[in-house]
Amino acid sequence: MSEKMPKPSEASTRAWTSIMRARERLLGAIEADLKAAGMPPLAWYDVLWELARAGGRLRPYEIEERTLLAQYNLSRLVDRLEREGLVRREVFAEDGRGRWVVITEAGRQLRECMWAVYAGSIETHIGCKLAENEAKTLAGLLDRFL
Repeated sequence: MSEKMPKPSEASTRAWTSIMRARERLLGAIEADLKAAGMPPLAWYDVLWELARAGGRLRPYEIEERTLLAQYNLSRLVDRLEREGLVRREVFAEDGRGRWVVITEAGRQLRECMWAVYAGSIETHIGCKLAENEAKTLAGLLDRFL
């Protein structure tokens, strides 16, 4: 009738559980560090970073692809960033229906301030717990899933 689904090994199941637990704990610690420094959530940084590294502007679907934020969450976040003066929307010259999301100077400055906290948090919660060669090995192993 139906083929039996292959079962993961105990080691694979443990790896999955460890990845998920580490992700949750690390994200929680980084979010707490940002909050303690009076900074907005990490999702703000992610959007501002993607805009900055793309030369200052992206279409909403491009931000969605690069940040892994769901479309409905991204729309609300971009609305909030726009209200805060961190981004602005511009109409596509070729297509009056399309929009660019453009980072403002205030958005660039906030991203840099957030990075100062975020970078320290990465070092505190990850960098100081791994030797450089371990960090490279771990990154290489995790890259297999990307």
